[in-house]
Amino acid sequence: MAVVAYCVKCKAKKEMVDPQEGVTKNGRVITKGTCPDCGTKMSLIGGVAKK
Repeated sequence: MAVVAYCVKCKAKKEMVDPQEGVTKNGRVITKGTCPDCGTKMSLIGGVAKK
């Protein structure tokens, strides 16, 4: 499933490459990945719905 997040470097919403879910120190779900164009790390607070 495609995970879309905002890339700060490109200043646009992009589809994450290799998205991985994790948990922050305070217990919130986070999705981390990289931008396909510039390679910058991207993050999205909240999990991705599983189908």
